[in-house]
Formats: sequence, C-alpha cells, structure tokens
Amino acid sequence: MSVQVWRRIVPVISLLALAGCTTGQNPLSSAATEPKPEPQLATNTMVVEGTCPKVFLRDETAFYRSYGKGGDNDPAKVAYQASIAETSRACTMDSTSLNITVVAKGRLVTGPLGASGRVVLPIRVEVLDGDNSLYSELTRFEAEIPASGEATQFVFRKDGITIPGGAGKLARIYISFDQAPAKAAPAKRRKK
Repeated sequence: MSVQVWRRIVPVISLLALAGCTTGQNPLSSAATEPKPEPQLATNTMVVEGTCPKVFLRDETAFYRSYGKGGDNDPAKVAYQASIAETSRACTMDSTSLNITVVAKGRLVTGPLGASGRVVLPIRVEVLDGDNSLYSELTRFEAEIPASGEATQFVFRKDGITIPGGAGKLARIYISFDQAPAKAAPAKRRKK
C-alpha cells in the first residue's frame, strides 16, 4: 500500500480504538450484583388527550348580557355583554381521580349604558357523564372594562376540578354563563 493511504487509515483506526475504550461499563463486570434503582411512580401523570373530556359550549349560554335598571331585554339599556369564544383543557390522573384544568377565552363589550370598571361574570363549569353531574361550580369571575370603553378580552381559568378516574372517556365539560337571576337576600322581619 502507498504511504498516503496509510496516513489516512491510521488516524481513523486510532480514533475508533480510543472511542471503544471509553464507551461505558465492561459487560463482564459485576453489573448483575449491583441493584438497579426502581423507577419512581409519578403522583400525577399527564393524560393523553383521548381520555381527557372535551369542552363544549351551549349556544344559549355562551353569551351573557347585563342591563341597566328596568332594561331587561331592551337593547338600548345594555350595560355590557360577554361571550365565550375558545376553550381548552388539561388533565392529570392519580390513582383514583382525573384532575382537570379548564381555560376559556372570551370577549367583553360595553353597551349603550356601559362604563369602564370591574364587572362580574357568572361562569359555571360543569362536568356531565350522560345525565349524571360529576362536578358543577359557579365562579363569580371579575373582568375589567378599560377606561377607553373599547371591547376587551378576558381569560378564565378553573383549576382543581376532580372527577372519578374512569369517567374521562364519556364525560363532557361545559363552560357557560349562568343565566339564573341572582338570589335576593332574605328580607328582615320587623318586630311588632
């Protein structure tokens, strides 16, 4: 062989030999006698999307209107209106339950009687398995109408929703504005 070929082959062979010397344990070592650490089980593992219930909106409860005094259903007396546009969810599972976090993005618009400031939106999160309610909670969510009075967006997040672990595939999550009128405080009785 020529000298030029040897000059190219020798460095490559040397590098391969060095790489082989540093590639880990000897297979004949006492690896069988050393205990291997057991894998730790995660207390909360992420759930694949197929078992995390989907979020649904009902057409009649995906929007909310607040009116000025005496203006029920009068478009000229709308203080503000809100709508839910997009939703998402994330699930983790432990040994007995499915833990869900839901997020909804919405839009808040002032009406003819609207003004800037804080408003309270009654948002209900409900998890149903058929007709069986697994979870239902009303949150009085505060949002801010900017001083300019322009339309704005809000992001609602609800953590800590827990349902039984086996219910995920058939369950449905509903996010809606609670349309029920607020309960009036009980009237105080006067003593005669």
